[in-house]
Amino acid sequence: MTQEADGAAQRLSVYPAGDIYVVSGANLGDGLGAPAELSLGDIYELDPDAQPRLLALAQPRGDAAAAGRQQLVAPGSEVGAPGDPVMLTARLVMMAPDGDRVELLVLHHRAAGRSSAAGIHVLPLSAIAPRTEYTLLSAEDSPADVRLADLLCLSFCRGTRIALASGAQVPIEQLQPGDRVLTRDHGPQPLRWIGRTTLRARGGFAPVVIAAGTMGNDADLIVGQHHRLFLYQRDRRAGVATAELLVQARHLVDGSRIYLREGGFAEYFSLVFERHEIIYAEGIPVESLMINDTTIARLPDGLAEELRARFPGLSQSQHFGTELPEPPAR
Repeated sequence: MTQEADGAAQRLSVYPAGDIYVVSGANLGDGLGAPAELSLGDIYELDPDAQPRLLALAQPRGDAAAAGRQQLVAPGSEVGAPGDPVMLTARLVMMAPDGDRVELLVLHHRAAGRSSAAGIHVLPLSAIAPRTEYTLLSAEDSPADVRLADLLCLSFCRGTRIALASGAQVPIEQLQPGDRVLTRDHGPQPLRWIGRTTLRARGGFAPVVIAAGTMGNDADLIVGQHHRLFLYQRDRRAGVATAELLVQARHLVDGSRIYLREGGFAEYFSLVFERHEIIYAEGIPVESLMINDTTIARLPDGLAEELRARFPGLSQSQHFGTELPEPPAR
């Protein structure tokens, strides 16, 4: 029987496991798979002809949704058929030649009602490149601290100061719905909702630290890797529609003034307004949480349910800034 799902799709770019294969080591020629089949120290490369595939996921109803470890293929997916279950089965950590660590999640897709029809795909939590050697450092079966529903990190870490319309700088954990926050384009705007969750600060869930003074900020700004900052460039980049850019924090990491902080736990907070806004965190213009079907589907279950209940039918459009899909030129 095909399971039922709630909500719109979470859209992930995945590779068939065979597209990332051993070029040196014990399992020469083999693609990625279950941890028991892998050998630490093997060196992998991404096939130069590999193309990412769209895996669209939706939350199942009932017990499977509560567990958070299984989601269902949603309409529009290039992988599987709607209703097929997808399980997170492993987490892998690899190291590039420059020492950068890449975390990958292994997803097992099974055709609903047909146990013999299955496939394995890999979701890199940061970019991987062809013709680059990646050494396998660790392979963990069914990681307990990662859920498919949590693949989008939240926004700001505890202690981040947000600019109010009054000019006051208030730690984010002290904000309350109704507080009037200064926005770049619409002046003072009332905060409609604040969400929070705590995640283990590892891999794709480790926060980005922008050291004090790096971007005119008086104190460190600490945000999730996928949270976007608003940048204005005097000289418009070729191929970019506007000089106003939304750039994910992870694209700014240089290992010096902007770096990942791994270890322990990170408490993340998100702010929701009537519109997708540009606000000021530690003096840096950044986005608020944009509410639409896709972003809600990628939030932890409890937060997603609360947002759906509080804002039925709310679908915000992205701020006019253009999202930069790659690191900006330094």
